[in-house]
Amino acid sequence: MTLATAAEPFRDRRALVVGGLGFIGAAIAKALVDGGADVLIVDALIAGCGGTYANIAGFADRVSVVEADVRNGAALPALLDGRDVVFNLAGKMSHLDSMEEPAADLQHNCRAQLMLLEACRRAASPPTVVFAGTRQIYGRPQYLPVDESHPIEPIDVNGIHKHAAEQYHLLYSRLYEFPVAVLRLTNTYGPGMRVRDARQTFLGIWLRALIQGREFEVWGDGSQLRDFTYVDDAVRAFLLAANDPLAHGRPLNLGGERTVTLRELAELAIAANGGGSYRVVPFPEERRRIDIGDFAADFSAIRDLLEWRPTVTLGDGLARSLAYYRSNGALYW
Repeated sequence: MTLATAAEPFRDRRALVVGGLGFIGAAIAKALVDGGADVLIVDALIAGCGGTYANIAGFADRVSVVEADVRNGAALPALLDGRDVVFNLAGKMSHLDSMEEPAADLQHNCRAQLMLLEACRRAASPPTVVFAGTRQIYGRPQYLPVDESHPIEPIDVNGIHKHAAEQYHLLYSRLYEFPVAVLRLTNTYGPGMRVRDARQTFLGIWLRALIQGREFEVWGDGSQLRDFTYVDDAVRAFLLAANDPLAHGRPLNLGGERTVTLRELAELAIAANGGGSYRVVPFPEERRRIDIGDFAADFSAIRDLLEWRPTVTLGDGLARSLAYYRSNGALYW
């Protein structure tokens, strides 16, 4: 199923995208408006979270945008009024920041979720909610690929708070009987991703360095395994999960079309760029403590339930991302 086909059921539906000026949120909003939905974006534009109006350039006139912080529950009833589906991408994703400012991470990744869920359950007609979870909750894998039955053992504060947020969503779904889907994302990348620093992903600063003709660093020994989900594939999963009851009330892993070492990823990025260089360096100590080692997701559950699978190859996705930032990098550096 294509992204356009997945968006077709949302024609004339009223959607709220929380965190919709961010990387993935904006891509969801675009797919929805392209499919004929009425879309309201809510974003607090919190520094370091990646939200920017650059992410909706080209379709800003087709969406409504409200700058609001969902930690302030008072604003939520009006924002939810009449909305029948909520894509919840609120929160912070920086693992390192969560270790340095754990109380702030708690506010963004727990309080914000509770305020939103409380408003949903009190709505006259509670909406369907799709929550952006993360593979970070698994911690260091005990086996590969990691399925949804793997033990939950986060190794940083962000992972703990993300797990709590996921459980809030599933609890509210059970107790108050409104549909909730949880997607555990793994290394989502593509146009619009944060490339200013490594707060959300190391791949962004790799691509920026390649475009600017600079050498980039591979931390560790380069043998660590990873899989990556291109943003269009992730968006398609969000749309499918919102529209299919089979996805509701349970967490589902996303994943990539292949697993590579970081050295292999570096070579693929250089090939997609038509040149470049990297060097392997030891982990910065603050990152070594919270590195998960190898990771690859088992996405067979969502494949079997929703017929979702990644379709964009890693090489193609890297090429698309590099092309985007060559044209738009000044908006993101």
